[in-house]
Amino acid sequence: MSLLAVFHDEPRLLQLLSFVMVLMGVVSFLMLRFIRVPYGRYASDVFGPPVPVRLAWFIQELPSLAVPVYYLIVHREVAAPAQILLLAFICHYVQRTLIFPFLIRGGKPTPLASFSLALIFCCYNGYLQSSYLCKYSGLPINWIYDMRFIIGIVLFICGMIVNIHSDHILRNLRQPGETGYKIPRGGLFEYVSGANFLGEIVEWFGFAIASWSIPGVAFAIFTLLVLLSRAQQHHKWYIEKFEDYPISRKILIPFIY
Repeated sequence: MSLLAVFHDEPRLLQLLSFVMVLMGVVSFLMLRFIRVPYGRYASDVFGPPVPVRLAWFIQELPSLAVPVYYLIVHREVAAPAQILLLAFICHYVQRTLIFPFLIRGGKPTPLASFSLALIFCCYNGYLQSSYLCKYSGLPINWIYDMRFIIGIVLFICGMIVNIHSDHILRNLRQPGETGYKIPRGGLFEYVSGANFLGEIVEWFGFAIASWSIPGVAFAIFTLLVLLSRAQQHHKWYIEKFEDYPISRKILIPFIY
């Protein structure tokens, strides 16, 4: 089948996009062995002019909120399991688009390159997950009683709670008027340097289990590869920055790694 024909066969297109997403994750993981992801403490003018951090977060995450909302409105007949999964997806991006950016205190501007890549990815993934769940998942109504769905949704909720709580800890490290960096304390930060990343990884693996789909698995693998790289960078930075950084604290998995 030609590439043009694939674009006219949406199920095959979604499968192709899923495989490409995994490939993007692998490429990102390998690239981040040699460069630091250009955002936050690692931001640099080399990656383009700065975009105000709140504006960048709001705009880049917006497609992952707007696209599934549009699909839910258009495809009102979609079965309950797919609706619940898409609502879980929307719930995450309501927090990332409409809440998280406006809670940021200060924050370094985001380089244009990082902002652009994040925006493209959110358009890509918003379409991939929404189109698959609303049109091709074929999940039966009794899927909500399947242990895969139940375990997946529980993991998603637990991961989201960890992610939000960890962001809260990071946001409140500095008192008003303070500058500089501090060692995160509390929650899962007592065990790993990337507690916020761990929460998001658990979220999307829960989503993948609950949806039992190739697009869901692709997103989970992509998230793992990208956030593992960031957690490794953060852990190394903390060790270099703070002489008293807890030696028992792992990178991403408590007591293991």
